[in-house]
Amino acid sequence: MTDVRRRLAVSALAFGGLAFVSVLAAPLVGTTPISLQRVFDGSVPFADNVDAQIFFIARLPRAIAGALVGATLAAAGVVFQALLRNPLATPFTLGVSAGAALGAMLAITLRLHLSLWGVSAVTAASFIGSLGAVAIVYAMARARHRGFSTNVLLLAGVTLNAFFSALILFVQYLADSAEALRTMRWLMGDLDIAGYGPLVAALPLCAIAFVAFAWLPRPLNLLSLDTDAGLAWRGRTARAARGVLQRIDGHGRGGVAWRSHRLHRHHRAALVRLMVGSDHRVVLPASALFGAAFLVATDVVARTVMAPVELPVGIITALVGGPFFLWLLVRQR
Repeated sequence: MTDVRRRLAVSALAFGGLAFVSVLAAPLVGTTPISLQRVFDGSVPFADNVDAQIFFIARLPRAIAGALVGATLAAAGVVFQALLRNPLATPFTLGVSAGAALGAMLAITLRLHLSLWGVSAVTAASFIGSLGAVAIVYAMARARHRGFSTNVLLLAGVTLNAFFSALILFVQYLADSAEALRTMRWLMGDLDIAGYGPLVAALPLCAIAFVAFAWLPRPLNLLSLDTDAGLAWRGRTARAARGVLQRIDGHGRGGVAWRSHRLHRHHRAALVRLMVGSDHRVVLPASALFGAAFLVATDVVARTVMAPVELPVGIITALVGGPFFLWLLVRQR
């Protein structure tokens, strides 16, 4: 067994086991204690089994949603960092987050209630906003016709983020108190779903993204090099990865029925990179599995740390991710 395969097997076993245990254990934790034995007690009808209803309807879908969102966003974070060749790269610096937030806020403020195939108007608007932001910064990065410039991309992203943030404040100012509160809670990010419908609606997009992710590790390894081979791959990989990021980032930001666009996915990718190395054949799947476990665990903390008050999970991930980013920045200097 080669070194890469050995590291991949060990990381998949470790992080995969952690994610599996997190998804199974999370539904058992909450303000209302439940008995696992009673949950699977077939002698009690489901309509009369309160423990089973809490487990299968209220908590298990939320745990699965956390794993799905955590895995997809962590994997997208790895691709972001590889494309920009910077472990601190985030969608915030590229304006993607602000574009998605602006789209969602407009849909909430305008009270759009359309839904198609389980995808709400807020989700669709968030997706369109993120696509628009990606298109703008990419066009600006190529505006000089001298190839693709990462520096211009970052500068354009920071500028666009500031502009969209100003528009977000303007929309919040015009909204009434109820709409402003709803948009604020959406911006914080949470996993508040009940049922499996949103998960079914999310699976096709996630499946497409993970199929693309499975093709990306070797090109991303070449992309990180300054060799002729790396330069040759850079253009083709950037186009493919950009399409993946548009789908995953827009989907993750809209969240179908959950809002998690403020989740700090990139500190997870950077942490896993420190543990398993820089080979994307190992980093990408390991980050996805660790991201799944991490988000499920932080959601449990958000549900219980101030019980019976439930915190948005985006607050917990930001509290964890912010100090880690500062530590990573100091470590790199």
